[in-house]
Amino acid sequence: MASSAPSSRPATAPFSVCFVCTGNICRSPMAESVFRALVRDADLDGLVLVDSAGTDGWHEGDEADPRTVAVLASAGFDTAHAARQFQAGWFARLDLVVALDRGHQRALRRLARTPQDADKVRLLRSFDPSAVAAGDLDVPDPYYGDFVGFEECLKMVEAACEGLLDVVRDTVEGRPE
Repeated sequence: MASSAPSSRPATAPFSVCFVCTGNICRSPMAESVFRALVRDADLDGLVLVDSAGTDGWHEGDEADPRTVAVLASAGFDTAHAARQFQAGWFARLDLVVALDRGHQRALRRLARTPQDADKVRLLRSFDPSAVAAGDLDVPDPYYGDFVGFEECLKMVEAACEGLLDVVRDTVEGRPE
């Protein structure tokens, strides 16, 4: 499990997290919605900014996949979303770039302009101790599967986001005011 979240931004700026999958219509919107709810419930609104994007721009402007929307809605999460593509210039404003699988991690590290930017890229499931113990750090893409795959994806995302929240909370609470 990652022990700390990298940051090169001023301590007074909100901590900024961006979740990234392929098209930004399935996994990363799920993670964004789940993590945003956790941040709100932890009273960290205003201290932590949450966003998502895709490594590719195929779905720019589209809403989340209807199956993602259904799974999120049934679990009580927000479903508002518009897909967009991750841009290399965003690294400057982000503290943590959370990849949903190793392919995204590699793509994001290739986009990084500096070693510090590359160090900001982490796998989501690296924040889930059970996933780390099992050596299973990818969140599988549910897009070509059935609804059950989306439900399983949400469970993985929820478990990992809990661990991520602990790391982000420690980082935010450790910043000088």
